[in-house]
Amino acid sequence: MTSLHENLITEFKRDWVDGAKRTAVAFANTDGGVIYLGVEDDGTPIGVPDADESMRRATQAIADGIHPDLMGFTSVETEQMNDVPVVAVHIQRGTNRPYYLADKGIRPAGVYVRSGAASIPASESAIVDMIRQTAGDSFEDAVSLQQTLTFTAAELAFSDTGLAFTEATQRTLGLRADDGRYTNLAWLLSDQCTVSIKAAAFADDDKETFLNRQEFSGSLLTQFNQVNEFINRHNTVVSHTGDDMRRVDDYDYTPLVLREALLNLIVHRDYGLSGPSLVSVFADRMEFLNLGGLPGRFTREDMMNGISAQRNPKLANVFYRLRLVEAYGTGIRRIMGDYRDSKEQPSFHITDHTFRLVLPKHASSHATAHGHDAAASHDTEQPLSPNERMVLDYARNHGVITRRQAQALTGLSQASAYQIIASLAGRGMLARTGKARSTRYMPV
Repeated sequence: MTSLHENLITEFKRDWVDGAKRTAVAFANTDGGVIYLGVEDDGTPIGVPDADESMRRATQAIADGIHPDLMGFTSVETEQMNDVPVVAVHIQRGTNRPYYLADKGIRPAGVYVRSGAASIPASESAIVDMIRQTAGDSFEDAVSLQQTLTFTAAELAFSDTGLAFTEATQRTLGLRADDGRYTNLAWLLSDQCTVSIKAAAFADDDKETFLNRQEFSGSLLTQFNQVNEFINRHNTVVSHTGDDMRRVDDYDYTPLVLREALLNLIVHRDYGLSGPSLVSVFADRMEFLNLGGLPGRFTREDMMNGISAQRNPKLANVFYRLRLVEAYGTGIRRIMGDYRDSKEQPSFHITDHTFRLVLPKHASSHATAHGHDAAASHDTEQPLSPNERMVLDYARNHGVITRRQAQALTGLSQASAYQIIASLAGRGMLARTGKARSTRYMPV
């Protein structure tokens, strides 16, 4: 450690001081870097008196004192150097440059860049260039701060879909940069991913009484499956006999619509912003709150017309390859189509940094339309699991379903997807047709 010296990507501080924010801004605007706390200017480790306190002060200063939000590109950890504790503040080059001191604004006094071992004010022309370049920057393309990654969930998902998860595949899909290092896309799909989704069911609108709440982290593929299970546990089904004497299931929310809303939440999130996405279940509606407004110059009208603008095109492509996304640009239209004949319509609440989708519950209107009292119509048979509901609903909406489609729909393994189909067939809800690879299952 004593042979190290300050340079373009390294700076030493005895402890966190307010001036270190300038260095953090400079690193974020240039090529990233590390601020070591507890190290003399000559590179000699002296340690910090209280590592936890130093980490807290550094994290709070960066979160509160630098705009745009830099926490998605910041990692703070302790290290032992020469048997003394030092704090390493890793700053990645951000995707929303220029970064600036919150109390100074976007001007040379607030925007810094790195020049050798110094952090200097950026010129006005440099600031303009950063603003222009930002449109081409992407969180998913940036090299991950964390390079020790595992992919248990991703490997299983790729295997279940019949795709190889080799280094060549990772490069093709954008999980590795040209130099072989993992990108943030890889981190999002890794078991080490720390971005999260908080899901909660509330007894009333004041959000004071929880019926259930969970926070999900890890690979986005794992989060998709787990949150999908959560929301479907809170999706009540009412069954009755239709005019043709066949069983009809009415849901509070169409399972495929909930799935589309969740996919939008994951695929279109701005992962450069810190904080969780939120899924909230109320007595009369379900809300999906995402970080990140509409991307670029994309407008609400564009969205409602089915035009697709991908904030994370490579992440969307991975979900498409894994058959979790059926087609680009169809999610909103599918959601609106489901409510075509409903009195209450979905609503979209959009700001510069948030996107909230509100889905009203419409099972009661379905039951009324069929002339049944919902309270008296609950099926007395064995209730369907959320995944069984989803598979059966897909078959009824599309007229047919295959084992591979059921697998992609639920995110489960081949064996588990087949068990769901076999269960539905055994209960007289699906009928098998065809043989071998041409096997299909039709709703009864």
